[in-house]
Amino acid sequence: MSYTEQRKRLRAVFGGTKCLSPASVYDALSARVAESVGYEIGMLAGSVASNTTLAVPDLIVLTLTEFADQVRRIMRASRLSLIVDADHGYGNALNVMRTVEELEHAGISALSIEDTALPTRFGQAEGTDELISLEETTGKLRAAVAARRDPSLVILGRTAALKVEGTQGAVKRAKAFAACGVDAIFLVGVEAADQVRAVHDAAKLPVMVGSAPASIRREDFAAAGARVLLQGHQPLPAAVKALKEVYAHLYNGGAPADLKDRIASAKEMDALVRSETYKKWQKDYLQ
Repeated sequence: MSYTEQRKRLRAVFGGTKCLSPASVYDALSARVAESVGYEIGMLAGSVASNTTLAVPDLIVLTLTEFADQVRRIMRASRLSLIVDADHGYGNALNVMRTVEELEHAGISALSIEDTALPTRFGQAEGTDELISLEETTGKLRAAVAARRDPSLVILGRTAALKVEGTQGAVKRAKAFAACGVDAIFLVGVEAADQVRAVHDAAKLPVMVGSAPASIRREDFAAAGARVLLQGHQPLPAAVKALKEVYAHLYNGGAPADLKDRIASAKEMDALVRSETYKKWQKDYLQ
């Protein structure tokens, strides 16, 4: 499957009527595991990339090069239609153009550019969100659309306006984003399906929703115009917990055999890393 085919598959989701959730992945192996259980869509968040690539918090210290390299590793190993959180595009509108070029080349199917002021400015109150101006945001989004080479690539305008300016502010920004030529709106801070409906109706674009209250049914989001719903990034902390338990068991003198029921079997690992394919290549080309 080519990158264009993977992008068209994701476009079909945004153009459909259902609301789906991607697998939160963080490296080549996690992407393979997600595929093995049936996922066709993946998500690499900026926070997850920061955690796994540098073991640092989500403070925009990860570079575009590091992020794109991680994307390439995931795309080499999987056929997921990968959505990535490109944060603020790593700078101004010209940096956004470079971000689109690098990530499209790396094989993504979709990326979002957000209107949050990043990185945290000097003197900013901890835990608060600040938005860049609508004019600067639309400049970035127009630049992102202009930098796209494959028209199948999905570009999302992400806004945190719900948390800062309320529904009316989010609607205003979404309409302006739509005028820039983006393909979908990425809403964070959603508390009700009516907020999604208001943005969808105003922008006439499908919506991707960040984590939302569990009380809102997926069907309600779909009816409101949401086509993708994030569910958080539980696989990474799950992996961390499993690693810590295994390391502690072995460090404290536990027997490796005692871990048999808590780890993937050799057969499962061989399937994930495609051992049979490599054995065939060894036989064909090394003997």
